Amino acid sequence: MQTITETANLHRLTRLGMFNSFLVREGAELTLVDTNFPASATPILKAASSLGVPITRIALTHAHFDHVGSLDELAKVLPQVEVIIGPREARLLRGDFSLDPGETGKRLFGFKRTNTAVHRTVNDGDRVGSLRVIDCPGHTPGHIAFLDERDGSLIAGDSYMTQKGVIAAGVFSVLFPMPAWFSWNLELSARSAAKLAALKPTRLAVGHGPTVTSPSVAMDDAVKLAYRQHPAARTP
Repeated sequence: MQTITETANLHRLTRLGMFNSFLVREGAELTLVDTNFPASATPILKAASSLGVPITRIALTHAHFDHVGSLDELAKVLPQVEVIIGPREARLLRGDFSLDPGETGKRLFGFKRTNTAVHRTVNDGDRVGSLRVIDCPGHTPGHIAFLDERDGSLIAGDSYMTQKGVIAAGVFSVLFPMPAWFSWNLELSARSAAKLAALKPTRLAVGHGPTVTSPSVAMDDAVKLAYRQHPAARTP
């Protein structure tokens, strides 16, 4: 696992060059955003140790296995850590794949049931340290992102991917079909991508791909393409 310092407060932990977690510095504490694949706990803890600051919170963007895979392992080593996720996604962590009334999308897959208790659920506008919670469902039913209000860095989870340029979740390309294949509701994904683009973040940090600085033009272009593919997304 490679550690890449994006800012003084944001460190990207990347596994196999394409699966990202993030350490966010909060003074004398760290918030870990997403836990990567199983068996990632040791390198995550090593990265935190190199920063000289303990992980006190784990905040999850969503419950796909490559984002929560090392949660149980980390919780055993860090018994006092606070685990945070959106309420809709907390059900998926428990293995409850039922849909709410009015929810539509693909069959839910790719989730990992965990044994670790969630200590706090957060909604749009709530705070996790310096991070403001942004509801952005679509890739999964309860996906959230985190905006660092100190410097405008956006940790967007899988609402965008940057492996082949900035691409919104739900967008299909023959050369790069994953954003569409692995997103639950394509129209909702496009709508959430637009919501995140409207924040005009200073940098875009995602679950898959490099962090992009000054991403607004690229995000706006990605939203335009998402709307072309899913025009019904323009109508809430």
